[in-house]
Amino acid sequence: MTETETHGLSATRSGQASSKQRVAKLAFWSIIIGAGVMGLKFVAWWLTGSVALYSDALESIVNVVAAMAAFWAIKISHKPADMGHQHGHHKAEYFSAVLEGVLIVVAALLILFEVWRSWGVPMDAERPWLGLGINGIAAVINAIWAGALIRVGRAERSPAMVADGHHIMTDVVTSAGVLIGLVAAVVTGWKILDPALAVIVALNILWQGWHVISSSMDGLMDRAVELDEHMRIRDIISANSKGAIEVHDLKTRIAGRATFIEFHLVVDADMTVGESHVICDRIEDALRDDIPSVRVIIHVEPDDEAKLPKGTVAVPFA
Repeated sequence: MTETETHGLSATRSGQASSKQRVAKLAFWSIIIGAGVMGLKFVAWWLTGSVALYSDALESIVNVVAAMAAFWAIKISHKPADMGHQHGHHKAEYFSAVLEGVLIVVAALLILFEVWRSWGVPMDAERPWLGLGINGIAAVINAIWAGALIRVGRAERSPAMVADGHHIMTDVVTSAGVLIGLVAAVVTGWKILDPALAVIVALNILWQGWHVISSSMDGLMDRAVELDEHMRIRDIISANSKGAIEVHDLKTRIAGRATFIEFHLVVDADMTVGESHVICDRIEDALRDDIPSVRVIIHVEPDDEAKLPKGTVAVPFA
């Protein structure tokens, strides 16, 4: 390996380590911010006695527990491969996301139970505006933080962080709806709006829980990369395969932050092992430069023995 190649590999590993630290740091702060927002929401509920604000506060407990689960899963997913897990621990984040989905569903059911238990009990209107104002501040904090989690989670390919961000953003939408409805209830005196809003909140949370669970299960089932990324991978292989004849049976799968790529590379039957190895190294280096946390497996075939699987389309290199 040349000095330039060694420097490039070191830079790649350094960048990946920095990326992991960034994700872990955000996951830790998500617990702290979630706990602070939870406190604000329970104060708002205590000031108003609103069952809708209670449901909003109850969901914030789920946010904190989910943030703790995400932090744990992210720490595990960053552990290096070992003898028992030779491909790494990348899928740990999906288990966290599934747990978060289950907790969301539980929170929704608890909210519906509270609505049933307190139906007909009027909201304490003695200090409604202070409580609503505090809840509004909590919603703004959540909106800013959710946007940051989703943005960084997508950039760093972190399923747990993206799921946490979407969950919090749903909480923001819910809080906004609750605040608007409760302002209307205070102004008009229609107290029925309070429990009615709580039911809407619960149904919205149920839907979000199902979405988080289903998307996480998709990841556990070795989902392939999106079509546009598949085409980009194919283009990278094609651009760095000088000396090869064609590639076929290109397959991909995503496991948390890692992308696994495998394919068959057809070369001239008279090519030496060393020459084909140089081509493989060139392709692998190009893929690593473009895709973070990529794992590449290349099966080299001589052209006189290459067999395309049924239904496979080869990509020739002109």
